[in-house]
Amino acid sequence: MKLILAITLLFFAIPNVSHAQSPARPLLVFGAASLSNALDEIIAGYAARDGVQIKASYGASSVLAKQLDAGAPADLFISADQEWMDYVEKKGLIRRESRIDLLGNALVLIAGQNNDVVVDLKPGVDLKIALAGQKLAVADPDSVPAGRYAKAALMALGCWDKVSNMLAPAENVRTALAYVARGDAPLGIVYGTDARSESRVRTVAIFPASTHPPIIYPAALTANATPAAVKFLAYLSESGPQAIFAKAGFLKPN
Repeated sequence: MKLILAITLLFFAIPNVSHAQSPARPLLVFGAASLSNALDEIIAGYAARDGVQIKASYGASSVLAKQLDAGAPADLFISADQEWMDYVEKKGLIRRESRIDLLGNALVLIAGQNNDVVVDLKPGVDLKIALAGQKLAVADPDSVPAGRYAKAALMALGCWDKVSNMLAPAENVRTALAYVARGDAPLGIVYGTDARSESRVRTVAIFPASTHPPIIYPAALTANATPAAVKFLAYLSESGPQAIFAKAGFLKPN
């Protein structure tokens, strides 16, 4: 009996030791698609400096917010607009006191690098003429922040009704960028940072800031964030990461 008891105790002790020595799970960051280049660079530098494992999942803010709502185990959420951060806050999915306005951005009209079209983004502009019967690439204006900013800007300029049936809606802003880069659409509306990240497109014009709501990227810890996430969120506001964001074209939040 003593031998059986000893073996039983040993059997149950082994998993406990294994669990105690198992590495902590990587820190998971949910970030708007437009952040990918800059945030990947920041994550790589932080991981090399502090030895912290960080993984990032990028997509439309709407998709990421709904994944959080479905129970996705992220530690940090960086949205491309306030509305989707409001959505997760109302559901108790983030720590309200941790929420900050991290970055800003601009909205631009892009064309393929070899497309020499000229467009003056002033009231009454007719993008339908510039499109010449082809599609305008935008992130889905019904849910994706970049698409909602685009719709607001086009409405403010008085040309939404003329082009609303000529859209090539994309699942996120980087997909809209790819449509133009590949030549699937002659024109697109993306963030200024996206245009800078892709050599196959050029910025035709910048939408006046007065035509759309301020483009703000709020960031917040999720309700189940680890202590490592607290440190990483604080790090994102430091001068080093902010310089990387600025190099990519991000602005200070208004």
